Amino acid sequence: MKLIIAIVQPHKLDTIKRRLNRIEVTRLTIMDCQGFGRQQGKSDMPGANEVQLNLRRKIQLQIAVNEEFVEPTIEALVAGAKSGEAGTIGDGKIFVLPLDDCIRVRTGERGPDAI
Repeated sequence: MKLIIAIVQPHKLDTIKRRLNRIEVTRLTIMDCQGFGRQQGKSDMPGANEVQLNLRRKIQLQIAVNEEFVEPTIEALVAGAKSGEAGTIGDGKIFVLPLDDCIRVRTGERGPDAI
């Protein structure tokens, strides 16, 4: 089992959800968040006056999956979050973490069956 955390641009959410539904990943948690990476929160618009925006609005998706869904989920997230063929600064990050256990509160099921 893995916990996949994706931090992406908010306007990409519908595209990402459609791609995840196609691979039958239908359970996710979505949170609003703010932050910055290499871009340091600066605008990357050519010709525009550079404005220091300390934090950029993003959304964080948390998706718990069984092993067979890890790579398809990552591929769906990359395809849905990437801007254009080459992508752009600020498209996001994906983190994959081991998930020691999962418990379904309603039934008490544990492990892969609870996901």
